Amino acid sequence: MNSMIGQNISHYKILEKLGEGGMGVVYKAEDTKLKRTVALKFLPPQMTRDPEAKERFMLEAQAASALEHNNICNIHHIDETEEGQTFMVMACYEGESLREKIERGPLKTEETIRIASQIAYGLKKAHEKAIVHRDIKSANIFVTTDGVAKILDFGLAKLRGQTKVTKEGTTLGTAAYMSPEQARGEEVDYRTDIWSLGVVLYEMITGQLPFKGDYEQAVVYLVLNEEPEPLSKLRPDVPSKLEHIVGKTLAKSQNERYDNVEALLEDLKALKKLLKSNLPLEKASDEASKPSIAVLPFRDMSSQKDQEYFCEGIAEELINALVKLDGLRVAARTSAFQFKDRDSDIKKIGSRLDVQTVLEGSVRKAGDRLRITAQLINVNDGFHLWSEKYDRKLEDIFAIQDEISLAIVDKLKVKLLRQEKTALVRRHTVDQEAYNLYLKGLYFWNRRLEGGMRKAMEFFQQAIEKDPDYALAHVGIADVYNITGFFGFLSPAETFPKAKAAAEKALAIDNKLGEAHASLAWATTYYDWNWSSAEKLYVRAIELNPQYGTAHEWYAIYLWAMGRFDEAIAEAETARELDPLSLIINTIVGIAYYFARRYDESIANHKKALEMDPNFLLANTYIVMPYVDKGMYNEAVDIMRKAEPSAAEHAYSLGYFGGAYGRAGLKDDALRILARLDELARRRYVSTFNRAVVLAGMGEFDEALDDMEKSIEDRCPTNIFSKTFPYFDCLQSNKRFQSLLKKIGLDK
Repeated sequence: MNSMIGQNISHYKILEKLGEGGMGVVYKAEDTKLKRTVALKFLPPQMTRDPEAKERFMLEAQAASALEHNNICNIHHIDETEEGQTFMVMACYEGESLREKIERGPLKTEETIRIASQIAYGLKKAHEKAIVHRDIKSANIFVTTDGVAKILDFGLAKLRGQTKVTKEGTTLGTAAYMSPEQARGEEVDYRTDIWSLGVVLYEMITGQLPFKGDYEQAVVYLVLNEEPEPLSKLRPDVPSKLEHIVGKTLAKSQNERYDNVEALLEDLKALKKLLKSNLPLEKASDEASKPSIAVLPFRDMSSQKDQEYFCEGIAEELINALVKLDGLRVAARTSAFQFKDRDSDIKKIGSRLDVQTVLEGSVRKAGDRLRITAQLINVNDGFHLWSEKYDRKLEDIFAIQDEISLAIVDKLKVKLLRQEKTALVRRHTVDQEAYNLYLKGLYFWNRRLEGGMRKAMEFFQQAIEKDPDYALAHVGIADVYNITGFFGFLSPAETFPKAKAAAEKALAIDNKLGEAHASLAWATTYYDWNWSSAEKLYVRAIELNPQYGTAHEWYAIYLWAMGRFDEAIAEAETARELDPLSLIINTIVGIAYYFARRYDESIANHKKALEMDPNFLLANTYIVMPYVDKGMYNEAVDIMRKAEPSAAEHAYSLGYFGGAYGRAGLKDDALRILARLDELARRRYVSTFNRAVVLAGMGEFDEALDDMEKSIEDRCPTNIFSKTFPYFDCLQSNKRFQSLLKKIGLDK
């Protein structure tokens, strides 16, 4: 079939042969309509006349096309040549098969875990669609040059409701990767894929298969009757936890294997966390076995249902108190609050947040009286470890919080040193009304909307009027100005100097407040452009409060602006580990990979945020960029068309959309966005940096540089991304562009 090279099949021009297997020959081709590179997989001619082979080929197309996931090879469509030869059109990736990668030698532990986790995520998606792959093996896993694992070849997949396409008693698959039940020709379920993934894991770790024989029946005998050579004998450096995971995947009895891929993923995540802790594995295990808790927002049981801010606030205060304890792991606020107003199963909450216990409660307010209930629940069995009811006056709220915190410590047997107890009950204000106003401000700030920012500012200012020395309220004001200035709701000159003043006031009151150091670092980064001072402040913020996910998130942004991409990804991942269900943090992880030019991983992480909230504007904004850089213009345009209405007043997002339209060759749409930005600018502040992004996308570089120059004069914060922003790669050799970078100290 090499004679096909150079031929045109439909609107595909065959470029080169990529490989072949029992179920097809694969060619690299150019899609002449959409101007993209694809892979064409042809059913071999001798099989075209075999109804069973043709049905299996169709089955592969049906199974894979039903799955949209970053770790599964995309199938675009299936067709036939004029001669009746069946072929499918697939995404084409640069890289190599996992088998080729292993042939060069065993993989490092971290890489093994990363690839295995990606395969597991792909299988999770397939299993959710009731598809069992049945032929997972290293040759069917493709690893892109960006390090993304893609599951290929669903030719043996079993779909829900599928009629048999094989003769009775026939066994399909690759013997060395078959589960015992598959080798016996029995009915299989998702656990057969878990077994096969276990074989691939073993292969990645050792460089060899767990079951080896000179012929197929010898291999099948070993699969059914023998145990593989222990991993620790072949690789003494392998963590015992990883050996346990492989052993559980390769349990010959289905009932002794992982019940589902999610359970396997949880163990892989836990092992990854241990390895990243930089502790000896014994100590790291101790770290993971610490008591852990998630504090859920309390339910508002008041007749008027007007205490939502108070219910969130009391939970947040408990979280802030408990994170100070050395012997306790506490789920971050954003992640825990994902379960607000949901009647989720406690076991599900514990699994999602990786905690052993959950604190939930309710608030009923009548006049100046409060009834607060709280219960601490064990995730494993759902039993209450402790519960209490408090009927008090509103002014007693601080004492109630202290009692709940100390009760939790007692029930979880956390070691409480004298200085930690002092920190646990420490208050930033004793004024009940100031505290109440601060909780209202925090409630609106956490929603990150322009109107909410204005309300947050009002409440933080009122809190300070009640207690001028309320440090956290000053931090609240700083962060309102920081976010308002960054997104261009107001001009940099109106916002960042005030943000700095508020953060400095907070530090004058309490110089050990990590949140205040992070706020000052943000303003120093985006307005002063003082890179060394900003980094010192980020580092200090994290030293003072290592559990503050926002500090890690903001430091990650600083690092990728400086071109330190690996460090940026590490900080962003740390932020996510602290707050795994945060929309903004999952989005920040995606952007960190984008600036590192790891586009597939960027898209995958943005999709995680969008799975939590498909309408989250920033994730919809940022996922467009890696799509465009990969030449996936259709995907980018689909997202922009849907997201544009919600971005109508958001100049920041509109600028990136306009740049993407320009790069996709949709000049009319790019010009439409420019007109919208100009119309907005007649009513409010709009940074000319947003126009520069659109103009650069259209290839109008001189005009783009004119607008960049104006935006630097305005000290627009997003200028700091100019040096490392992939959209501006085409400007890097431009002398005028380099001159502009020099103005903001990014020319080195």
